[in-house]
Amino acid sequence: MPNNLVDRDAAAFFHQEGSSPCISALRAAEGMWLEDVDGRRFIDLHGNTVHHIGHRHPEVVAALKRQLETLPFSPRRFTNEPAVALAEKLLARWPGAPARVLFATGGSDAIEIALKLARVATGRHETISLEGCYHGHGFGAFGLSEARPDARLGPLLPGRWHATPYWAPERGPERMLEDMRHAFAQSDGGITAVIAEPIRSNCHVPPAGLWQEVRRLCDEHGALLIFDEIPSGLGKTGRFFAFEHVGVVPDAVVMGKSLGGGILPIAAVIADARLNVAPELDLGHYTHEKNSLTALAALTTIEIIERDGLVERAAELETRIIARIAELARQTPTIIGVRGRGLLLAVEFDPAACGMTAGPEFTARLVSACMAGGLSTTAKGPASMGFSLPMTVTDTELDLVFEKLERAAGVVQSTSAAPASESSIGLA
Repeated sequence: MPNNLVDRDAAAFFHQEGSSPCISALRAAEGMWLEDVDGRRFIDLHGNTVHHIGHRHPEVVAALKRQLETLPFSPRRFTNEPAVALAEKLLARWPGAPARVLFATGGSDAIEIALKLARVATGRHETISLEGCYHGHGFGAFGLSEARPDARLGPLLPGRWHATPYWAPERGPERMLEDMRHAFAQSDGGITAVIAEPIRSNCHVPPAGLWQEVRRLCDEHGALLIFDEIPSGLGKTGRFFAFEHVGVVPDAVVMGKSLGGGILPIAAVIADARLNVAPELDLGHYTHEKNSLTALAALTTIEIIERDGLVERAAELETRIIARIAELARQTPTIIGVRGRGLLLAVEFDPAACGMTAGPEFTARLVSACMAGGLSTTAKGPASMGFSLPMTVTDTELDLVFEKLERAAGVVQSTSAAPASESSIGLA
């Protein structure tokens, strides 16, 4: 048996893109920091978008310890105080008509709950989603994500229509609306819902008025509008709900990832109460649907966000980070600028300044330079890297992030020889 933890992982787990084999093994996480088993520390600019309040927040840990001593689990035929309080807390933040909630253990499952609600409410089953987006890995959620999945997976969600995303070059927003109009016109079974991220997790911000037109199309054709805020909700964009930026209230929103405080897995569907039309069906029959422990993690997370003004903090930092990136771009030819909202950001680079072209080879080199310099991040497109900090980041910590970013940009510019790969990012 291998002795190295990464090697043991590779020998034990099925291999799949993005998670196995792993690049390193962690032993600690706190705030914006990750520490691997060799003692190397990294500022987490990715965090799978769970670290809105930082890793291992002490108040969430303390609350969970108390809950473990009283009610660590609640069978789903029973309710409990944390689950009801969490539902009430989310509904109190909802800006639309009266709503209701359902919980699940992950975003993929919550997306499929939203799909079930839409189907039973409309009597239809076809969907429109944006090509290139990601909504999860259940057969339904993955079908929304992949316009052309690997044939080996077989059939996924039937009745899928994929529209050109608004961030596509050459008339992206106009083509997106044209594709949606075509789908509504040509659909035989009828469109039950448009499902999309209001602000793309790759940090592409939609043009003004786009989602209002999509809302109008949905209303005209009797379809629902479902927003996926699994990575972007809970204040990360500088608003509690990301859809508050786009001037549209959806019929349902799905939240997850950071909802459990970056500690426990929980997701939620908040939807118009008028969709409460199928009490005889199992729409989200999950063993941990009203788990007292996961619900308390989420409730405590929201209370921290509200008490500490973290939504406002994300909005404030967006303005400051944009200004600092612009200043850095004037000094560093590899950096072009930044896109996104709040702390859901991506830094854009110029591969030509490094003698390279945009694509996987360039982003592999970029991620490699960042990781070697103590910044854990991922590619966000062919020439960008994620810049997703927790909303709890301090001004001093932000200064350190920029010092490391500037150094990494210099390394990228000076090293354009042999191609980099995900397995050679300086962690071995």
